[in-house]
Amino acid sequence: MKTVLMVVGKTVDKRLVSLIDDYTSRLKYYLPFSAEIIPELKNARALTFDQQKEREADMLLGRLETSDHVVLLDEGGREMRSIEFAAYLEKMQVRLSGRLVFVVGGPYGFSPRMYARAAEKISLSRLTFSHQMIRLLFVEQLYRAMTILRGEPYHHE
Repeated sequence: MKTVLMVVGKTVDKRLVSLIDDYTSRLKYYLPFSAEIIPELKNARALTFDQQKEREADMLLGRLETSDHVVLLDEGGREMRSIEFAAYLEKMQVRLSGRLVFVVGGPYGFSPRMYARAAEKISLSRLTFSHQMIRLLFVEQLYRAMTILRGEPYHHE
């Protein structure tokens, strides 16, 4: 199973990029992982929020494969503790043969078409974070989950 983080727009803060790259490089020892960046919309200010979400959905849906198990990182999703997330990933590794794709939408969330395509939604927190920061939080949690599954001392409980 390959795990993919699909995001709208690139991370611009160099400090966040450095941290994201660090965790991404650590992940290669545990599982096949990649991040796919969907370009930000051009002239987005001329569009309504709903139009922006629909155009982002066009780009996201165009990058998804039919067999992908799509998980939206969404504030309305299921919350888990890190140990529960590790167990979830372990279950998915056994169950799935295709890609497990986690998606971070644009600044206004997801279109109804993205919700319809998704198999499930997961929330990383009840708090609101910038789309830039969510990327870092996700790759850190993915790394943490892998160390939990391997019994390594990164996570303390």
